[in-house]
Amino acid sequence: MRLGPSLIVGLIVAGPAPLAGAAETPWSRVEHASLGKPTAIGGPSNGCIAGAQSLPATGTGFVSIRRHRNRFYGHPETIRLVKDLGKAMDTHNGRLIMIGDLSQPRGGRMNSSHVSHQNGLDVDVWLTLVDSPAGAVRAAPEGQDPPSMVTPDGLELSSRFGPDQLFLIRTAAAEPTVDRILVNPGIKRALCRMEHNAAWLRKLRPWWGHDAHMHVRLKCPPGSPHCQQQAPVPAGSGCGAELAWWFSPEARTPTASSSKPRARPRPPAQCQVLLRGS
Repeated sequence: MRLGPSLIVGLIVAGPAPLAGAAETPWSRVEHASLGKPTAIGGPSNGCIAGAQSLPATGTGFVSIRRHRNRFYGHPETIRLVKDLGKAMDTHNGRLIMIGDLSQPRGGRMNSSHVSHQNGLDVDVWLTLVDSPAGAVRAAPEGQDPPSMVTPDGLELSSRFGPDQLFLIRTAAAEPTVDRILVNPGIKRALCRMEHNAAWLRKLRPWWGHDAHMHVRLKCPPGSPHCQQQAPVPAGSGCGAELAWWFSPEARTPTASSSKPRARPRPPAQCQVLLRGS
């Protein structure tokens, strides 16, 4: 299976990749969210968010890590999802989920790590659980990610992946507001084997990396008319030929051209206004 043009476009929108001049972004210098009604604008890789809410540093069942990045803002639906996942995990085993980057105060391009996370509808959820906020600092210091959940060859789950990780992914995928979840191909394949053709598997989309965390993306929420919904996830569980491609020599040996910086798209007009506002 080779990547057709439509699939390539869908994958580019889906997750992290190099971005030309990524450090030259004014959005990362914005310190506060704008006032007004929460509104997601544009798409995950070319958008912004007005009236964003901030995720608390801690809550029932979760801890927000690397707060100094100021990337803990999102649409209220994203904040609600995080809190719901935390409550579910607290009931499940009393441990804490580590929540990574959401969006910047007004979304927009970040100066590192992500091309997406721009319109307040993305959140990184680490798959390593901790017992306290202090444990999160030890597990995920700046510059060092929690351990991978797949073996070094990327083909199988490591011993670190267990029932708690399965519960977390399955709970997130069952949320009606969730559009898709990016996970390592090895994780997707293992869950296809465990859960066979469960309906929630459809939302799990394989992507390079994502072996220590899952990247959860929400659907465009009501009341955000300028939000650009990503192309629908294909029908079916995604456990067949599409998944098999990720283990082919083509997928496992990226070419130099696949890592070249891409030209920036022009931001939505509403984002330019938001950036200039107080």
